Amino acid sequence: QVQLVESGGGLVQAGGSLRLSCAASGRTLSSYAMGWFRQAPGKEREFVAAIRRSGTSTLYAGSVKGRFTISRDNAKNTVYLQMNSLKPEDTAVYYCAAVLLTGWGTSVTSSGTYNYWGQGTQVTVSS
Repeated sequence: QVQLVESGGGLVQAGGSLRLSCAASGRTLSSYAMGWFRQAPGKEREFVAAIRRSGTSTLYAGSVKGRFTISRDNAKNTVYLQMNSLKPEDTAVYYCAAVLLTGWGTSVTSSGTYNYWGQGTQVTVSS
């Protein structure tokens, strides 16, 4: 079992930055591909970013590419999402997720691929 805990959310003005963290316990994260998803009120959960277990490959949703950066520190069992140039439409609850995955492909953009989820952290961007 992997337990995931997100932190770093909050209220920020448009154009500002936040860094989300996802700390894992129970298992070492080095065997897991990791993803960030978000869900705004009244909308479905959507893919934001994913990173291969080695950290050598990443994928981003088009809406965040160039503004968000996913990274990981396997020694600290933590995954990060650096969010810059935030927009009001980035307002959502952000979730991190993990899947035991040796390969890499577009399946990591699907929420159904992941086995473990955190409880979420709220990000609110004011205009």
